[in-house]
Amino acid sequence: MSLMNINGKCHCGAVTFTARVDPKKVMACHCEDCQILSGAPLRAGVPTTLENFSLHGEVKSYVKVSQSGNRRAQVFCGTCATPLFSRAETNATSVMVRLGCVSEREQLKPMLSIWARSSIGWLSDLDKTPKSEQQEVYFKAEDA
Repeated sequence: MSLMNINGKCHCGAVTFTARVDPKKVMACHCEDCQILSGAPLRAGVPTTLENFSLHGEVKSYVKVSQSGNRRAQVFCGTCATPLFSRAETNATSVMVRLGCVSEREQLKPMLSIWARSSIGWLSDLDKTPKSEQQEVYFKAEDA
C-alpha cells in the first residue's frame, strides 16, 4: 500500500489539516445524506486513520444518524462551515476526509461509488454539457 500525503483547509483558512491516505480507497457517495450535507449531487471522500491525520484550528460537529444507521459526526469549520471530515460519534479510530477541501483532489479519483441507488440521473450526462473555463453569464436575472 502506497500512502499519499494530502493537505486541506476550509474556505476561510481558519482550519487546516494534513493526512496520509491510500488513493485506492477514494470513494464517491451518492446517498441522500451526502447530497444534502454537501449541497451537491454527491460527496467524495477518502478514509484515513487518526494516527495519519493532523488537524489545526477550531471545528464544530453535528451528529447525524446516517442512512446506514451509523451515528456519524459531521465535522466542519466553525467560522465558514466548510465540511472537512466525518468520524464515528464515539471511539473514532479513523476519519473520512472530504475531498472538496483537499489541495490534491485532482489526483484522488474515486475508485468506488456507494449508494448508487440514490445517484442523480443527470450526473452521467455532465460530460455532454457546454463547458466554460470560467464563469460566464448565460442567463439574465429575469430568467432565473
